[in-house]
Amino acid sequence: MTNLGNAVSHSLFISDLHLCASRPAITSAFLKFLQNIANKAEQLFILGDLFEYWAGDDDLNHADHAVIISAIKTLSNSGTQVFFIHGNRDFLIGQQFAAATGAKLLKDPSEVNLYGKRIMISHGDELCTDDSRYQAFRLQVRSPEWQQDFLSHPLSARKAQIEVLRLQSEQEKSNKSLEIMDVNEAAVRALLRHHAYPELFIHGHTHRPNTHNIEIDGHHCQRIVLGDWYEQGSCLRLDENGIYHQAISF
Repeated sequence: MTNLGNAVSHSLFISDLHLCASRPAITSAFLKFLQNIANKAEQLFILGDLFEYWAGDDDLNHADHAVIISAIKTLSNSGTQVFFIHGNRDFLIGQQFAAATGAKLLKDPSEVNLYGKRIMISHGDELCTDDSRYQAFRLQVRSPEWQQDFLSHPLSARKAQIEVLRLQSEQEKSNKSLEIMDVNEAAVRALLRHHAYPELFIHGHTHRPNTHNIEIDGHHCQRIVLGDWYEQGSCLRLDENGIYHQAISF
């Protein structure tokens, strides 16, 4: 059973779409995914970085965003529950976005129970602990004080600042090893212990899709890393019969 759109009760997981005006094919693929695949699921979990960046909920009506938000709202109105975890690019998504889309914002990480399995979900960036510079930045921008100050500035100024930060980030990444930008195994194990050994741990962020089998303290856990949507779409399906991956063509 590999057809993500079949009638068996199931949930879908996606992350790292990085939707933006400069990559219209990805947006088109996402809209078709919502209309033809996600609408047959019980739940859709978006595990961060839906957008390339999000400058604040006062940008909801921008033409590039409005069609996406409307499509998600249509999906949630059709009966598919939509859940969202913040990524490192769209951590400023707030309750106005949630109301406009019908999505429920979840903390990172969160635990869900689906089809008899206990599952932990996360964006995954907090586990990249070897990248100390990024973790310091993450701590700063996730603070309520920083966000309140940032959101007090005009939208145009915020977008200009984000563009500067994005350029700096790309320059810094070119000097970092893939290992530094990947999750730290000790951090993963600490998280699994803290959450009492969930059967599945699903996250994105690293753009390194894979399934890792972890034996820890006499327990078995699968860590599933979701793929990004740069070259093709990537979706994980979970139902009572198992786990399935599917690529989505642009």
